[in-house]
Amino acid sequence: MYKTIPQIFAEIVTQYPAYTVQMSKDKNGIFQSISYSDLYSEVNSLAASLMKHGVKRGDLVGLISDNRREWLASDLAILSLGAADVPRGRDAMPYEVSFILSVTEASFCFVENTVQLRKILNISENLPKLQHLIVMDREFTHIQRDEAAAATRIEILCYQDLVDEGRALLNNRALAKQVENEREKGNSEEIATIIFTSGTTGDPKGVMLTHSNFAYQLEAVPKLIKKLAPGQRWLSVLPVWHSFERILQYVIIANASTVAYSKPLGSILLADLVVVNPHWMGSVPRIWEAVKGGVFASMKNKSPVAKGMFSFFIKIAGMYSRSRELVMGEVATFKKHSRFLDAAVGLLPMLLLYPLYRLGDHLVFSKVKQKLGKNFIAGVSGGGSLSAGVDTFFASIGVKLLDGYGLTESAPVVAVRHLIHGVKRTVSPLEGTEVRIVTEHGQEAKPGEKGVVMVRGPQVMQGYYKRPDLTRLVLDENGWLNTGDLGIWTHRGEFAISGRAKDTIVLVGGENLEPVPIEAKLCESEYIEQAIVLGQDKKYLGALIVLNKQRIEEYLKEKGIPYLADKMYQMQEVKNLIEQTIGDIINSKQGFKSFEHIVRFKLLAKSFEVGKELSAKQELKRFEINRLYRREIDELFVS
Repeated sequence: MYKTIPQIFAEIVTQYPAYTVQMSKDKNGIFQSISYSDLYSEVNSLAASLMKHGVKRGDLVGLISDNRREWLASDLAILSLGAADVPRGRDAMPYEVSFILSVTEASFCFVENTVQLRKILNISENLPKLQHLIVMDREFTHIQRDEAAAATRIEILCYQDLVDEGRALLNNRALAKQVENEREKGNSEEIATIIFTSGTTGDPKGVMLTHSNFAYQLEAVPKLIKKLAPGQRWLSVLPVWHSFERILQYVIIANASTVAYSKPLGSILLADLVVVNPHWMGSVPRIWEAVKGGVFASMKNKSPVAKGMFSFFIKIAGMYSRSRELVMGEVATFKKHSRFLDAAVGLLPMLLLYPLYRLGDHLVFSKVKQKLGKNFIAGVSGGGSLSAGVDTFFASIGVKLLDGYGLTESAPVVAVRHLIHGVKRTVSPLEGTEVRIVTEHGQEAKPGEKGVVMVRGPQVMQGYYKRPDLTRLVLDENGWLNTGDLGIWTHRGEFAISGRAKDTIVLVGGENLEPVPIEAKLCESEYIEQAIVLGQDKKYLGALIVLNKQRIEEYLKEKGIPYLADKMYQMQEVKNLIEQTIGDIINSKQGFKSFEHIVRFKLLAKSFEVGKELSAKQELKRFEINRLYRREIDELFVS
């Protein structure tokens, strides 16, 4: 039987009490470190106070906050008492928070700051069960608390006050023992959290995850991602309430490592990389796309010689990387490959290109890698597959990216690319996880054949909270989870994700296609920030395009074209540029079939936003985009 997350944490504390567990910025933006023993003391104190205020085993506690050091302490304190948390980020709309807290009947809820406090107080009439709100921001004053409390029936508490109260309570040995007993009493099959899906398909569903769902991964993931070790640093940039960042936080504490909190904003992220000098970073593909885009954008203002040298060595690196993959057997075998023939074809080019590659590494690539720090081992990417262009670029310059696959319903990790001899475009199932790929005819897919990915393993959820009807639609009586994702086996037992079954577009002529690879290719352009491909039941494909405004401005300045920043999307010169760009990227020479070409597109005035067009892990919310941009979409398909 697996241990609970608080039990695992307590064991690590006894072995590594002085190690740093968290690095977070103070109000001056300076990183401050917290040791495992200090966090353990805070968790116990908070748990003691919560117990006094009435939190008990089986309760569901709201946790509405983005990344901050108090999040992990709150999570561990709630779980230590045998309760479970119901997390959501600060970008959650009021109606989402109302739905989540009302359906779970939460009587306690942590909120990040005064903004989240007001959000919940404004909907409190819809939450008759809610009795206590705990403000995590340590800048939240007693005066603010008293002013807010005067206008509501709900008790408002300060996080730091609860911690201080708990420290005093723990002076009573009997009560301290009671907190310890609750942690030891914990059962790995108890619910640890209910994470409501971000609603990319419309309706949020509460995914019930147990301690064992997470604890299994803490044993299985290190078998694929080797080199995890005590004292290593991870840079945290993703929403911690989401299952991907959450399992990363548990991996960090299970390995006595350090989490340093940053933000997925270019200027902040790059600065924090220098300060933290991390060994690992978890991210979504968009972040790596932005890093790659930033590297290429930085070359625009260089001299012609520098730009030419950069372009030359990037091409050399790509050719060398492909040759090396053939020699090392790191090629995705969707079709059968002769290992001997691959090695024979790749060996001579690899040997000839190696000196130039090393020169390029010294002159060009080393400067890119320096931005990640001298300790950097690998980036772990989840929440969507890396595009081939991004994957190839980083592999070529010697930056290791590990693609991962999973979903909230699998807590979330199903498969990860091996750290040693990993194959681009593919992932390998965790040890103890079964994966099937089933064709539309219900048969087991052969290598190279597309089908729906089915998963069975210890990480698979218990079901959707209070929705057995929805649970039965995705989880059968034998424990197989229908992921809704399309996958393809290689001949060596890895697999690749090729889209979503529900995202598949069927044109009026009967042609089936996946929009995700087309969208990923479009977003490789320096001029395109985001794209969504449409065309269900239409004669052809259309696309909504969000411009990379910085690069478009640079282009217009280079060409001497006058412009207004907020009107660029309406300019004919910009439309012509994007039309040419799309034609250069999506064509038959690039491997796209004629019916996969983009016939019409529409430029949008503003970027997609998390919480509106994008989910927390920055996936397109197609259901919502279709609703928000109905007029623009209709114009794409006017005959």
